[in-house]
Amino acid sequence: MVNSEDFVKRMEKILDYYNLTATAFAEEVDFNRSTISHLLSGRNKPSLEFVMKLLQKFPEVDLNWLLYGKGTFPTVLNNLKEINTPSQKNQNDTKKSFDLFSNDITDTTKNIIHNSGNSNKIEKIVFFYSDGSFNVYQN
Repeated sequence: MVNSEDFVKRMEKILDYYNLTATAFAEEVDFNRSTISHLLSGRNKPSLEFVMKLLQKFPEVDLNWLLYGKGTFPTVLNNLKEINTPSQKNQNDTKKSFDLFSNDITDTTKNIIHNSGNSNKIEKIVFFYSDGSFNVYQN
């Protein structure tokens, strides 16, 4: 079950991270300002539709972190994406895809995963798409 007080703190952290007011945030996730106000005051709990829109608009937000406070914000995967992005001078190079289950993980990537504060190994990754579908990648 989602703890309303903790959920509000995490929402406020998202607003701070993106430097958004509650009104600007409401526009970004395409929800009424009153809905956001009720969520931030703790009056209402988040709907599935709200959570899905938030995750869709802000991919750095992890579902488990948002709902239960488990994991990190912004997500470690966002940091990994930055490592694999070609530099300005190598824009013509083919971008190497990142496979979390590969044995060819770079030392830099291992350090990010190790230093994320989570000593558990990744078991499963779920991607949610805007059309409501999802993919599950499991080791």
